[in-house]
Amino acid sequence: MYKRILLKLSGEALSGDEGFGIDQNVLESVCDSIKKVYDLGVEIAIVVGGGNFWRGKYGPNMVKYNADYMGMLATTMNSLALQDALEKRGIETIVQTSIEMKQIAEPVVLRKALNHLDNGKIVIFAGGTGHPYFSTDTAAALRSVEIGADCLLVAKTTDGIYSDDPKTNKDAIKYDKISYQEIIDKNLKVMDLTAVAFCKENKMPLVVFAMKDTDNIIKAVNGESIGTCVN
Repeated sequence: MYKRILLKLSGEALSGDEGFGIDQNVLESVCDSIKKVYDLGVEIAIVVGGGNFWRGKYGPNMVKYNADYMGMLATTMNSLALQDALEKRGIETIVQTSIEMKQIAEPVVLRKALNHLDNGKIVIFAGGTGHPYFSTDTAAALRSVEIGADCLLVAKTTDGIYSDDPKTNKDAIKYDKISYQEIIDKNLKVMDLTAVAFCKENKMPLVVFAMKDTDNIIKAVNGESIGTCVN
């Protein structure tokens, strides 16, 4: 259904049942699904969170920007793990970081990223936007627009967008379809509002689904009705 996608992966979900670090079985399963999508001829860029290693809120007594920079480093760790697993599946994969780390990755250069995608490589954007106070949700929204993605696919620990947190409220209502404006008006916690507003302004279609069933990535790319669709 899509020629080019930006896949936003939850760092927290990569930890599996352990709740910290990277569960190798989850990583392998995710990359198997990504390869199936790649084999369909879809051009793929990825942004991954870092919540399985660090979140800014873990350092309540730290200066905010230091805590955020630590989160950017956590996303880079996850990105390198994804790169390693994807390349073992025969897919050339480039990591670009928003903070220069030339020993392990390219800096984010849009023209180079577009060239990599055109040449059948997967591009992983690490380090968020490179600026504190912005989440990887905002980075995913930004990069999806920059590369001209047809859709932003967001794989989370929940299976879509709800009226409230389904983990704490069993009466929370799941939305199959919703508009960006409704998310803003209802202050739904699917992504940070900066990312939501950016997607709305740039008319970027969004699909939110559960990463636990990694085949959902393939279903989303094929246009099957899963999770929540936003436009």
